[in-house]
Amino acid sequence: MRLTDANAAIRPRSAWEALDLGVLLARRDAGLLIASWAVLTLPLFVLLSLLLWQSPSWALLLFWWLKPAFERLPLHILSRSLFGDRPSLAGALRALPALLKPQLLASLTWRRLSPTRSFDLPVLQLEGLSGAARSQRLVVLGQRDTGVASWLTVVGMHIETALWLGLLALLYLLLPAQLAIDWQWQDLLDVNSANWLWLEHLSNLLYVLVLCVWEPVYVACGFSLYLNRRTTLEAWDIELQFRRLRQRLGGSAAALLLGVALLLAQLPAPLWAADSASSCPLPFDDPLGPDKPRLQHQALSSAAAREQIATLLDQPPFENRESVTRWRLGDAAAGQAQPAADGSLLQGLKNLLRLLAQLGSLEWLARLLEALLWSGLFCLLALLAWRYREWLQTFGHRLRRSAGQAGATPALLFGLQVAPASLPADIPGSAERLWASQPREALGLLYRGLLSRLLEDFRLPLKSSSTENEVLQLVSQLDQPQLSQYSLQLTRHWQGLAYGHRLPPAAVGQQLCRDWRELFAGEHGA
Repeated sequence: MRLTDANAAIRPRSAWEALDLGVLLARRDAGLLIASWAVLTLPLFVLLSLLLWQSPSWALLLFWWLKPAFERLPLHILSRSLFGDRPSLAGALRALPALLKPQLLASLTWRRLSPTRSFDLPVLQLEGLSGAARSQRLVVLGQRDTGVASWLTVVGMHIETALWLGLLALLYLLLPAQLAIDWQWQDLLDVNSANWLWLEHLSNLLYVLVLCVWEPVYVACGFSLYLNRRTTLEAWDIELQFRRLRQRLGGSAAALLLGVALLLAQLPAPLWAADSASSCPLPFDDPLGPDKPRLQHQALSSAAAREQIATLLDQPPFENRESVTRWRLGDAAAGQAQPAADGSLLQGLKNLLRLLAQLGSLEWLARLLEALLWSGLFCLLALLAWRYREWLQTFGHRLRRSAGQAGATPALLFGLQVAPASLPADIPGSAERLWASQPREALGLLYRGLLSRLLEDFRLPLKSSSTENEVLQLVSQLDQPQLSQYSLQLTRHWQGLAYGHRLPPAAVGQQLCRDWRELFAGEHGA
C-alpha cells in the first residue's frame, strides 16, 4: 500500500464526514460492488430457498446470518480500488476463497452480532491480526468512532427494513387491477397454501435485492471510519506532505549538491588543511566538556545546579505520578506447571479483563452489578410483602386508624349534628327538660353528645359512613368498661327509638342522664 497512490484525499476527518466519504467510495465503484454481491449471494439464496422451500423464514434467517462472510468481498474491492488497483469482477471472485479462510467461524458465531462489525472487519482482513494482537489493535482503534460505528449498524438495520417494506408496497401497487380483484386472499392467508409460499419467497427475494444495494454502502462506511482512525493515529496526512515535498525537491537537490561540490573543488588546499587542524575535539575528549565540574568557587556549582534541576523536574507539573488500580489475575508461581487448557483459559480471562480496563468498561460493569443488586433487593422486598400480606393488612389497618385520628373531625354522623357548637352546654340537663314533652329529641341529644365526646375527647376515627355497631367496636378498643357499657346501653335505646319507634320508659331516661354526669364528671351542671 502506497499512500501516494490513494485516489481520495487522505486527511483527518470527523466521524460523520468519514461516513460521507464511505458513501462516495461505494458510489464510485457501485457497478462492480453490486455485481459482485449479486453474483455471490443470489445463487446461494436460490439454493437455500430450494432446500428449505417449505420453510422460507428459515431460509431467509440463514442467508441473513451469513452476511459477515459476504461482506469480505466488497471490502477487498474497496481497499484495492482506493489505491489505484481496481480489480475486475473475475479477479475479485478468484480472491474470495482466500478472503473467507481467516477466522470465518468466529465471524459467524460470537462476533456475528457485534454492532461494530464493519469497523472491525479491516483489522481482520487487511491487517491479518488475530488473538491478542487483534484485541489490542481494536482497543487502540476503538478509543474513538466506535459509537458512530454502532450507530451505523443500528441505522443500517432500519434502512434495510424501510427499503424492503418499500419494495413490497411497490410490488403490490404494480399488480394489475384484475389480478388483485380475482385474488383469493383467504387462500393466501392459508399457511398450507402453495400461493403463500410463493409470496413469502418473493418477499425474501426483495430483501436480497435490497442487500445488493445497501450492504456495499455499509461496508464502505465502516472501511472509511477505519481509514480515518488510522489517518489520525499514524499521521498519514503529514507523511504524504513530506513525500510530496521530497518529490518536488528531488531534482533541484541533486543540482544544488553538484554545485556545492564544484565550489569546494575550487578552494585552495592550505585552507582545507587549516580547517582540519582547527577541528573541535569530541565532547568526551574535551577537558571542559558539558559533564565536567565547573563553577567550583561559587555558591551554586554545576553539580548543585544539576541536582536542583533534577529535583524540580521530578515534581509537578513536570512529573505527575498516580496510582492506578485495576483487576488482574494472579501470576502463576515460578516453576509451577499448569495444564495447557487451564493456561489458555487464564490467558483468555486476562485478555478480557485487560480489554475491559482499556475500554473503560469496568465502571459500566460495576454500575450494572449495582443495578442488579438493587433490583434483587426490591424483588426480595416485594416477595416478603406478598408472603406477609395478611399481617401487613392488619397492621396497616391500625396504622391508618392511628393516622386517621389526626384528621379532620366530621360534623355530621348518621344524619346527626355532632359538632360541639350544635350542642348545648348542659347536655344531660337539656335532655331531662325535653324528656317529658319530646323524648325522641332528648334521647337524640344524649346520643349526639356521646358521639361528640368520642370525637373530641377520645379521638376516635369516626367517619360519616360508620355505623352504630362500628362505633361500639371502636369504643370497646379504648379499654374503658364504664364507657363501653354506657355507649352500648344508649345505642340500643337510640336504635329502638329511631328504627323501631319504641320509646324507653321515663325512668330509663333519668338513669341515662345520671350516668352521663357520672361518666363525664366535668360536664357543666353536674
